[in-house]
Amino acid sequence: MDISQITVWLALLAGLASFLSPCVFSLVPAYVGYLGGIAAGSDNPGERPSRWLTFSHGFAFVLGFSVVFVLLGVAASFAGGLLYDLRFWLAKIGGVVVIIFGLHMIGVFHIPFLAYDTRVQKAPDPKLGYLSSALMGVFFSAGWSPCVGPVLGAILTLAINGGSISQGATLLTFYSAGLAIPFLLAALGIGWVTTILRKYNKTMRYVEVVMGVVLVIIGVMLFAGTFELIAQRGQFFFYDFGL
Repeated sequence: MDISQITVWLALLAGLASFLSPCVFSLVPAYVGYLGGIAAGSDNPGERPSRWLTFSHGFAFVLGFSVVFVLLGVAASFAGGLLYDLRFWLAKIGGVVVIIFGLHMIGVFHIPFLAYDTRVQKAPDPKLGYLSSALMGVFFSAGWSPCVGPVLGAILTLAINGGSISQGATLLTFYSAGLAIPFLLAALGIGWVTTILRKYNKTMRYVEVVMGVVLVIIGVMLFAGTFELIAQRGQFFFYDFGL
């Protein structure tokens, strides 16, 4: 397994961790409820929207935030490409930044900036239908929330250090998938989300701490140049075996 495969799976895990973080997971019923309301408006008046209709609006929602995340990944990779000659220092600085993000999530210290939430509070007009759901996804991704921020920042740091636009797009696509898949499952059955929220709400903090530890490890690996070393060894492996 080469470095690109490792970082891709890390991005998928980061997306899932973002969904399970307290500041996102606790809002899932509200988001899905909003999507269900839009679906109800597009269905027969007075009737409860079908599960699949709500799911289709959920798909528009995740498509909205995925587009924003992937564009962020492309922009980060483009910036990394322009600064390719400084990649040694980018790895060092990026490693320190990711470690700080991880320590913040663990709770070693608190960074007020990472606690800001700038999501647009005014919802799009439900009459816009699927466009409204997609815009809600854009608003969701454009906001800086206390849990998504550090994790997303770590993945963008990996994209910057990759220096390849295609790699940045791939990383953020997998991050979006990790966040989108459970959202879509929630859109299919909001009941189980509410049940889990009530039963395991306190344990979500442990998920945040575990992800913080993972970020610290990733930061140390970036700073120490471990990812580059893995990439070099992977290239030798594929070359030696003719792969």
